[in-house]
Amino acid sequence: MVAKETAKAKAWVMFDRIIADATPGGQHSNPWNTAPTGKVTYSPDYATLTRLLGVPLFIQATTQSGVPALALDVWISYELRRAGFDHDAVWPRAVHPRILPRAVASLLESLPRKERAQLEARLARTTAVKGVTGSSANILGKNYLKQVDVIVTDWATGPEVLISTKRMDSSYGKNAANRVEESYGDARNLRLRHPLAALGFVFGLRSDILTKEPETAEWLIDLLGKLGREDDAYHSTALLMIEYDDALVPPDETGEEPTNPIVTPEDIVDDEAEEPSLTLPTSEVDAALAALPPVRLRHDAVPQALSAASFLETIVKHVLQTTPVNYHREARRRIGGLPNA
Repeated sequence: MVAKETAKAKAWVMFDRIIADATPGGQHSNPWNTAPTGKVTYSPDYATLTRLLGVPLFIQATTQSGVPALALDVWISYELRRAGFDHDAVWPRAVHPRILPRAVASLLESLPRKERAQLEARLARTTAVKGVTGSSANILGKNYLKQVDVIVTDWATGPEVLISTKRMDSSYGKNAANRVEESYGDARNLRLRHPLAALGFVFGLRSDILTKEPETAEWLIDLLGKLGREDDAYHSTALLMIEYDDALVPPDETGEEPTNPIVTPEDIVDDEAEEPSLTLPTSEVDAALAALPPVRLRHDAVPQALSAASFLETIVKHVLQTTPVNYHREARRRIGGLPNA
């Protein structure tokens, strides 16, 4: 099947190149730094994040398209791989198909080269293999299925990390309360069925809210902080305050994310299809990445408790503290031994 050049398909090509640039030879840098006092802290790769955030602006993808939020998903999954979690256990994966059970990925690795190449080629050109690949990951909570944006999971352990992301670039007063209320309900639903999984919520917010609706910004920042301290909600929450010029806003931007109603088993069957992997000329990708618009992160407007560094450190340490020492060995090696971290 020939891949269509949709906004999301084109974005994936650019996202993949950005991540490839950040992982030369497929090697991820170690995000952990040790201070002279011995304290270990997490250092996110913000340079890669700002490049990813520039992609939806370059291709003029609206919030409704899902591409701006996808940039957050790609970055968070990249950071979890930097932390040392198995590449195939983290979804979305760094290669097509983005959702693929780790057991299937292990099977692919065990096949002889010829058979493996044939099967990988089939997975790359088909829209979906029913029950195996898909465009989104749906997790059953206590009462209903929920689409989750970034996951670390395996057949042997079940979900270990469940992270939801949201983007809001306009219409703050209209949408802010609804997004947070939905997220709180989703957190309770997931946590009641998966109490040991690390639950996280990342909110990408355009920085013009600070001047256009300062009271809404103050309320939202306060509420996000409280969501990360509730015993029955998230283990950690993060706020990314994103700054870019008004001239970069897509002309038909409404600020509304795609609707995300309760998922039914029938919806999973209908939504399993994933767009085939798109191929673009290298020169075209190079030119696009060279022309990415500048995006800045307003770290000064984000409390330390809501920083991405604090968020990722909490999520990673939670997983390591709730699993046996012989699990996630690479993640433990990178952090230098959890007991002293």
